[in-house]
Amino acid sequence: MSDMGRDAIEQAWDGVVATARRTAAEGLVVGTSGNVSARVGEVVLVTPSGVPYDRLGPGDAVGVDLEGRQVLGEMVPTSELPLHLAVYRASDATAVVHTHAVHATAVSTLVPEIPLVHYAAAMLGGPVRTAPYARYGTRELADNMLAALRDRTGCLLQNHGTVTYGSTLDEAYDRTAQLEWMCRLWLTASSVPGLRPSLLTPAQLRDVQDALKGYGQPG
Repeated sequence: MSDMGRDAIEQAWDGVVATARRTAAEGLVVGTSGNVSARVGEVVLVTPSGVPYDRLGPGDAVGVDLEGRQVLGEMVPTSELPLHLAVYRASDATAVVHTHAVHATAVSTLVPEIPLVHYAAAMLGGPVRTAPYARYGTRELADNMLAALRDRTGCLLQNHGTVTYGSTLDEAYDRTAQLEWMCRLWLTASSVPGLRPSLLTPAQLRDVQDALKGYGQPG
């Protein structure tokens, strides 16, 4: 591997560890639950199974190829590896974040799709779906997730958690945070006795999606 390739992998691993620690610090996971990955060319760097994020350092990188064969590191990759690899094979993602965020997981037990309570749904491609339950680490879960992710950059996993992806770790993380916030908002609004939250129409959501195309700084 060239020095440039090694530098890219080291930089990506640092980002994976920092993002994983952020999910724990901001309450999106407990203990060693959840996992984070980043793709560098044909290598997927992924958090290892059952290791607290604060114990991971620069020399602990774990990498696999797109078929799941370990090509880097000694520690066993996360048990959710099939979930991450399925996203990379089916999209142009270069980062994936999976959490057990409390409000999003609660919503996953209630509805097949998050009601359009806020235009933040547009940041995930539209109404966020819930993938039917399957045991963690299985091909069935990965397949259910891919169906829920169709034309979306995030979904809920029933009785389990969240999955989001992006072109950077920051983007994937931000989508997770937006998803958790939106679920918390819907749960809060839905809990008021005798009242039901107003919802956006599909046309209103499309209007937001069009407006977002020009959002942010140019260049």
